[in-house]
Amino acid sequence: MITRRALFESASGLLLLARQASAQTSNTRGVIFQHDLPPVNLDGWSVTAVEVSYGPGEQSAAHSHPGITIAYVLEGEIRSQVGDEPERTYTVGQMFFENPGQLHAVSRNASATRPAKLLALLLAEKGKPLTTPAVK
Repeated sequence: MITRRALFESASGLLLLARQASAQTSNTRGVIFQHDLPPVNLDGWSVTAVEVSYGPGEQSAAHSHPGITIAYVLEGEIRSQVGDEPERTYTVGQMFFENPGQLHAVSRNASATRPAKLLALLLAEKGKPLTTPAVK
């Protein structure tokens, strides 16, 4: 004979398993970024993670990086223009890529009222400066 307690415990267990299965499948994501890498030898290189925060309307001066840069938008919207690519706006969860030495002509908060933040992974030869101001 099945008691109410046994039935309740069984139902509770099934609900818990269903919730766990649902949570596992809802947290999976497909590919959000893929980019070919330039032909580089990474011997003697290191990776540095930098958080870049922009207040409303703030921007960085034009610059370049000696190595590979991969950026991920954490908050707000970032306007960026790298190399010969057109300027575009990246939103939370989107990424962009910079080849070694490419001019990063535009890097700014797209909003005049809200902050923006990105995480930049800079892969570069050890001992080299990570950012070089653009020559005017």
